Amino acid sequence: MNVSLAFFYRGGEDGFAQLGDPTGVIRRALGEALVHYYPLAGRLRELEGRKLVVDCTGEGVLFVEAEADVRLAELLAAGLRPPIPCMEQLLLEVEGSSGTLDTPLMLIQVTRLLCGGFVFALRLSHTMCDAIGIAQFINAIAELARGLPAPTVAPAWSRELLEVPRPPTPSFPHSEFDVQHPAAQAHAPQVTQTLPAPPPVDGDMVVRSFTFGPSEVAAIKKRLPSLLGDTATTFEALAAFLWRARSAALEVPPGEDAPLAIMVNFRAAAELALPSGYYGNASAPSVALADAAALRRGSLEDVVARVRQAKVAVTADYVSSRVDQLRGRPPLLPANRYYLSDLRRVGFHRVDFGWGKPVFGGPVYPVFGSSFFTASTDQNGEDAVVVPVALPRQAMERFTVEMESLFVSKL
Repeated sequence: MNVSLAFFYRGGEDGFAQLGDPTGVIRRALGEALVHYYPLAGRLRELEGRKLVVDCTGEGVLFVEAEADVRLAELLAAGLRPPIPCMEQLLLEVEGSSGTLDTPLMLIQVTRLLCGGFVFALRLSHTMCDAIGIAQFINAIAELARGLPAPTVAPAWSRELLEVPRPPTPSFPHSEFDVQHPAAQAHAPQVTQTLPAPPPVDGDMVVRSFTFGPSEVAAIKKRLPSLLGDTATTFEALAAFLWRARSAALEVPPGEDAPLAIMVNFRAAAELALPSGYYGNASAPSVALADAAALRRGSLEDVVARVRQAKVAVTADYVSSRVDQLRGRPPLLPANRYYLSDLRRVGFHRVDFGWGKPVFGGPVYPVFGSSFFTASTDQNGEDAVVVPVALPRQAMERFTVEMESLFVSKL
C-alpha cells in the first residue's frame, strides 16, 4: 500500500525572502538526500515466489510544485486533523504514480499558500519504509534544506539482517494471516484460527479524529482499579478503550472474534543487530484476540491486560518467525480486525525545513480497520493524542456517543 503524509507551515513573506522559495529549497535538498537514500530513487520489481526487490535504477521520484489560492488560517478553521481538507489538491494524483511495481516509489508536492505558508505532502510505498524510516528520510531532507552538509543519521539498508534460512519454519502463531504454517499450529494451537469474513460495510465511510488530552486519559484510567490505573500507560489505556468501543460500534456478533493488532517496533532487539540508521520496515503486528461479546461485557482491566500481553510478545524470535511466514506474501486476515500504530514519538510534529515546526505534521487519512496515534495539543495547549477513526456512518454515530460519554465523565 501507499501512505500519505502532510506538513503545514506558516512560512511568511519575510521567511521566504530570507530562506528562499520553499519549493526550490526542498527540491534541492531532496536531490541531495536521495544520494544517501538511493534505493528510494529506484523501482520495485517482483521475482519468483512474489519476492519484491528494489532495482536501483536512479530514475528518481516525482516532485510537484504548486500554488493554492487558500490561506493557512482557512485550513486551520476547517480543521487540520484527518481527514485533512483539500488533500486531493495538496497531493495530486499524478498518472502512473500510485502503483506498486515499476513506478516511482515516492511523490512529493510542495504547495505555496496565499499567506506565505506552504504545505509539504508526500506519498510513499509502504514496502520501503515504516513510519520511523520515512521520518528519518524526511528529516534528512529537512536537515539538508537548513544547510547541514549531510544527514545527521547515516542511512542503512541492511535488509539482509532480517533474512532467515530456508525452508520456512515459523515457530510462533501469526493470526494476522489467513493460513497458518503447520509448525505454528503445533506450537500454539489455542490461538491459531481462521476468523469469519467481515460483515458488509453499510452506508458511507466516515472519518473523524478524536483528541485525548490529559483529562480524557485520566477519565479512562479512573475506570481501572487504582493500582492498574496508576501503572497503565497512555497507550495501553487508550488502546483498550478504543478497541472495546469500536467493537461495540460495529456490533460484531457474539461468538466472533474482534482482534486488535498492535504495531510493535523491534529496532531495539539486540539479537537482530539492526543498525541505528535502518529505515526499512522494522515493526510487526502483535495480535490480541477476544470474543466480541466478552470484549464488551468484560472489564476494561481485562482489556488492558490483553493489550499488555500483545506489547511484550514481539521478540527477536517472533520477528524471525514472522519473516518466515511472510514468504509468498500470504493475505492478511481482515475480519473485524483493528490495527493500532503509535506514531507520537516518530517526530512528524517536529520536522523543520528552516521555517520552524509544522502546525500539523503526520498521516492524512486512516483506512477502515486501522488508526494511529499522533502527537498534538488540546484546546488548553497541553500535550494530547489525536486518533483518527474510519467507520461506516451508523457505526460512527454509535462510536461518537461512546467518545462523548467519556468527555462528559471527565467533568
